[in-house]
Amino acid sequence: MKLTSVLVTALVAILLQVTLARYTVGGRLVFDIVLVGVVFAALQWGPVAGILAGTISGLLQDVLAGEVVGVGGLAKTLTGFVAGVVGTQFVLARAQARMLIVAVATVVHRLVIVTVHALIEQHWPGLPWRPLLVETLINAATALVAFHLVSGMPGLLSRQRGRRSGLSRRQW
Repeated sequence: MKLTSVLVTALVAILLQVTLARYTVGGRLVFDIVLVGVVFAALQWGPVAGILAGTISGLLQDVLAGEVVGVGGLAKTLTGFVAGVVGTQFVLARAQARMLIVAVATVVHRLVIVTVHALIEQHWPGLPWRPLLVETLINAATALVAFHLVSGMPGLLSRQRGRRSGLSRRQW
């Protein structure tokens, strides 16, 4: 696990979430790019990275959103750990399989959050299924794009290294 990679993944996910949250249409589109980043880190670098990314990004997201601090952190930490364990137990090389893990993680994450809030408030608020379905679809699509971009990066970087500008020193 690379600590800097996990921290950069968490910070980029939080920055994207904060930036794109203002463009939602009246709050009808719900998405959690931070959760996608946590699952991404867990699948790339294992369960410890999932725990670290989930804790850091969940607590930061709680603070920035004005929620009860710790609920999102706990949910993202548990989800990151489970996604990391699943990622180490099964070979998930294809982006579609990883997208499915993100979709399941979105549902599990929402259930953990609703359950913890129900324990805090001492009543079951219910689970709105339509926003959960929309969030799952948006998170899965975001994950598919992210995993395709990352899987294409090594080829892109190697092609860029092979090209040299006309002003560089020639290799004889």
